[in-house]
Amino acid sequence: MTTVLLVDDNPKYLKDALPYYGYEVHTAMDGVQAMRLLEHNRFDIILLDVMMPNMNGWDTLKEIRKNVETKDVPVIMITAVNEEQKMVAGLKNGADDYIIKPFILPNLLARMEAVLRRSRRQAKEIIPHNLPFSSDEPLQSLTTREKEVLKMAAKGSNNKEIAEKLVLSEVTVKSHMNSIFKKLKVTNRTQAVLLAMQLNLIEN
Repeated sequence: MTTVLLVDDNPKYLKDALPYYGYEVHTAMDGVQAMRLLEHNRFDIILLDVMMPNMNGWDTLKEIRKNVETKDVPVIMITAVNEEQKMVAGLKNGADDYIIKPFILPNLLARMEAVLRRSRRQAKEIIPHNLPFSSDEPLQSLTTREKEVLKMAAKGSNNKEIAEKLVLSEVTVKSHMNSIFKKLKVTNRTQAVLLAMQLNLIEN
């Protein structure tokens, strides 16, 4: 049975639901409890909420990736819509995927299965065409300006900040972002940044 560590200060829904789909679920209410559990237990996948007391999700992820025993355990971040900007920058800390609340259970299950498949193949890095939101079709090349915009987005900058830094109008930045989404065949900046990093389209 696949073992899941659910790190969430409100775990009841997933704790009750996931066992029906063949998962053995262990819970931690915050990052501190999670790290204690990880000292003595091995898990196949970790579902990690971002907003938690004592140690938030991003700090917990950093600790997981620093530990030689846990650095390769797949992690899916669970975040609220208004945290997406922060999550773009935080993806560099090593999250394998993310899901935004509120979500439907089949969506989460599909992401878990995809991440677990990659893990079981013992891939050295995420295979771009296996990302849940990516396409198998060839991608168009980004322009130099689009790469600059995307690189700043990866650092968590919003459209206004990007416009000021690159001496552009916000409308122009928005136009560049829309072009990036179309070329990379994604729907938002978080997906664009994650895919671009895996394809080495922007510098880390």
